[in-house]
Amino acid sequence: MTVLNQLHPRVLQTIRRCARGWNRIGTQTQFYAKTLGSIGDAFVHYRIELLRLIAQMGLGAGALAVIGGTVVIVGFLTVTTGAITAVVGYNQLSDVGVEALTGFASAYFNVRLAAPLTAGVALAATIGAGATAQLGAMRINDEIDALEVMGIRSIAYLASTRVISGVIVVIPLYCVAVLAAFFSARMITTAIYGQSVGVYDHYFNTFLYPRDLIWSFLLAIAMAVVIMLVHTYYGFTATGGPAGVGEAVGRAVRTSLVASGVLTVFLSLAIYGQSGGFHLSG
Repeated sequence: MTVLNQLHPRVLQTIRRCARGWNRIGTQTQFYAKTLGSIGDAFVHYRIELLRLIAQMGLGAGALAVIGGTVVIVGFLTVTTGAITAVVGYNQLSDVGVEALTGFASAYFNVRLAAPLTAGVALAATIGAGATAQLGAMRINDEIDALEVMGIRSIAYLASTRVISGVIVVIPLYCVAVLAAFFSARMITTAIYGQSVGVYDHYFNTFLYPRDLIWSFLLAIAMAVVIMLVHTYYGFTATGGPAGVGEAVGRAVRTSLVASGVLTVFLSLAIYGQSGGFHLSG
């Protein structure tokens, strides 16, 4: 009986923890559904706020606008990943005597994996983290409650507008990301390693499928939706003062990065399958 009495509180505590976890999942799902369902209201009633957020996310505000804000950050990150693809691809392929296929590596890995994942990291660290910090500061200062008292739909005004802005901004940002990755890979391979420009362009153009670029853009848009939903939720529910806002930003970035990776894996398997969708033959 004594052992049972000691185990009973532990069992109850475990059940309560599981119940709290499921309640958090349900709360998040409800918030995501309301945010997506309020997109129409954001377009109809809050167009000015939507345009302001698009300008802020794309070019930055204050000092960030001088260096281009998110555009420059995404460009630098994807230049780095494109260069890494060229360096690793050339050296690995040269070990087996097929370094001419470095153009294939750039067309294949940059479009399907490197550029989408890098853009997702950049979105989470810049636009997403900024949205969480803004909404968290508004929450702890009771500004969100003040908006609701004035009759403004807080979720549509604050969350849905940011989701729409993230999706709109990610389209030109992803164009910059893909072009930067292609440019850096080509420059490293031809200018530093000395491969012929014609050989590189031949294999690059042969294995760069327009269909893959379209799928890559759709994957980037899906990642932007997931990232903005996660970050707006954590900012909307931030508690505990300034320290709580910082904690919410950290949790949002961690959750959005994991969600982006999982989304990339499942969508890539659904789109390209196990074979990869290409045939390499001589």
